[in-house]
Amino acid sequence: MLHKDSTLRLIRLGLEEDFAHGPDATTVATIDEDAHTTANFVPRKPGVVAGLEVIAWTMHEISPEIEVTVYATDGDVVEPGDVLATVSGPTRAILSAERTALNLLTYGSGIATQTHKWTEELAGTKAKVRDSRKTLPGYRDLAKYAVRCGGGVNHRMSLGDEVLIKDNHVASVGSVAEAYRRTTEQFPNLPREVEVDDLEQLRDVLRFQPDMVMLDNFSVELTREGVALRDTLSPATKLESSGGLTLDVARDYAETGVDFLAVGGLTHSVTILDIGLDAAE
Repeated sequence: MLHKDSTLRLIRLGLEEDFAHGPDATTVATIDEDAHTTANFVPRKPGVVAGLEVIAWTMHEISPEIEVTVYATDGDVVEPGDVLATVSGPTRAILSAERTALNLLTYGSGIATQTHKWTEELAGTKAKVRDSRKTLPGYRDLAKYAVRCGGGVNHRMSLGDEVLIKDNHVASVGSVAEAYRRTTEQFPNLPREVEVDDLEQLRDVLRFQPDMVMLDNFSVELTREGVALRDTLSPATKLESSGGLTLDVARDYAETGVDFLAVGGLTHSVTILDIGLDAAE
């Protein structure tokens, strides 16, 4: 479910920016105050939709008189010309809310569409695509929700819901063992993941039987060796491939037997799904 409070903050910020210098001058000048409109949200390209609730939430921030009917469901695969939702009400209000609603809807749908491509590429393997914390401030809930709509799974939502031991943490305390000991001692109930750079580090880490190990910048062949090592030393530990992964090598990595592919690009390099608001005929 899309988190309403955090999304409303984005909506209100978007509207605040749009009205920073006064009312919608063009709309006020060209549209009669009593004019009413019915219009449809329609994709221009195929994709996966995510964030449909932002339509009503945005429209109602401008005017409670706007009626919103949604026909699609987040996670649906949509085609150009499909009617995702219809809005009906005061024309001035609809036009003033249009851009903020579309900015968030096209952003979320772009993430869902890209995630869906990865999900399709991994079909038939046990691997799932995961996001990261590489999100713009304020957009994390929407971005990670969109990843789920596209068939992916979420990594940490924040710094406090999981332990992730990386090279800088290890360097600061002298060893993976010490970093692991400290996190276990202070946060015993949190899931624990450790980043490793080579097979030797992986072997050392697996003796702790962590929940998950991140294989950072491993080749496909080294990943396959890492999976075999995991299966021997700590079968319950999940493995995650990370580091510059692209769609053209996704299946090669998935077929090694890893559990997750970490793809920061799902949220940090977003290509929106082109969606428009068209007056109903």
